[in-house]
Amino acid sequence: MADMDEQRGPGDGPPRWWRHGQPPRWWRYGPPGWARPADEPADAHDGDGEHGEEHRPRWPWRSTALLTAFVLIGSHFAQEGQAGERIALDPFARALLLASGAMLLWRKRHPVPVVFGTVAAVLLYLGAGYPYGPLFLVVAVACFNAVVSGHRRAAWTAVGTLWAGHMLLAHLLYRWLPPSGDRAASWNQELVTAAWAVALVAVSELARTRHEQWARERAERAQAARRRADEERLRIARELHDVLAHSISVINVQAGVGLALLDNDPEQARTALTTIKAKSKEALGEVRQVLDTLRAPGAAPRSPAPGLDRLPELVEQAAGAGLTVTVEGEAPHLPPGADLAAFRIVQEALTNVVRHSGSREARVRIERTGGRLRLRIDDDGPATGADAGGSGNGLAGMRERAAALDGTIEAGPRPDGGFRVLAVLPLEVKEDR
Repeated sequence: MADMDEQRGPGDGPPRWWRHGQPPRWWRYGPPGWARPADEPADAHDGDGEHGEEHRPRWPWRSTALLTAFVLIGSHFAQEGQAGERIALDPFARALLLASGAMLLWRKRHPVPVVFGTVAAVLLYLGAGYPYGPLFLVVAVACFNAVVSGHRRAAWTAVGTLWAGHMLLAHLLYRWLPPSGDRAASWNQELVTAAWAVALVAVSELARTRHEQWARERAERAQAARRRADEERLRIARELHDVLAHSISVINVQAGVGLALLDNDPEQARTALTTIKAKSKEALGEVRQVLDTLRAPGAAPRSPAPGLDRLPELVEQAAGAGLTVTVEGEAPHLPPGADLAAFRIVQEALTNVVRHSGSREARVRIERTGGRLRLRIDDDGPATGADAGGSGNGLAGMRERAAALDGTIEAGPRPDGGFRVLAVLPLEVKEDR
């Protein structure tokens, strides 16, 4: 298509950009080569995609055109008000006005040369004796842009140069400059000029401060959003790990029982297969609930999150995996987040006993001490498997759950043998942690 457009003759219809209603790239970003920084490769933005447009500032055509027109029209009326005092506008004066306004096209890309160029144009205009008018607005816009873009010293220097140059013209060089017979400007006028310059710098500095504050706030919001996304990702990973590890451990044990008894005791094998079916269905339901949270962020879950009230069910499931669990103490009423964390910690601890301990008995003790909940899960060992020492993802997930609630987890071998997991969780959890 590009080759066809290049070969299109005068009678082949309008160019492609006209047919599609989009102006050419040079109209939006200036003539070819202007919109490209000096250190940028020539083909960095040759495409029409969004990637090329987001890294280069647009050319301020409209604001520059409006300001230049305002300066030209305002200077014409100023000429009528200062007739006989200053020299009337001639083609050179209008060329200076047009050039000073046109320089603002480059203010986004080259703020320092533009601010000094506009100051030079204004001093040349005043030195030639042309009438005072809205030309100072060009310097104001260039100075404002330079300060906001970070070139503060250059902007201050340019404004100081303008003020010093005006004093030199109005109090020393006026004798040799047009118009003839001109008198020195009053010091009141210089005070007004100085106040105007100070006000311009103050407003520019205020705008720069606000701009930096907005940039910091945007960065903080983006960082907070990334942090929330990371926390949500870790939460979902913990949920999936806890659900799948426990369920698959039970399924694995029951599958082994079913295979061992398939020929000798078909009825017991049938019971093992029934347990596998029920446990897999439950696991699928919990995984679906986690995935629904991903598909509809912020939506209320379809079923309540598990808590310590389901501890008898967890004990029954462990019994199906061949583990006898003894529970001591009663579960207190907990906030939803702490209740879920307590349930998952007990679930993961029992799963680790099934997978990594030679003992077929475990004890769960629930205590309330000083506004905190203590969960202690013990087994008598011995440990089996290379990863029985407590360095897997399960214990890491338990520690993350406890830390998120300002709680602690201690896990390790007991002096008398076996393994212990001790979780301490607050009974009252702040909702907005």
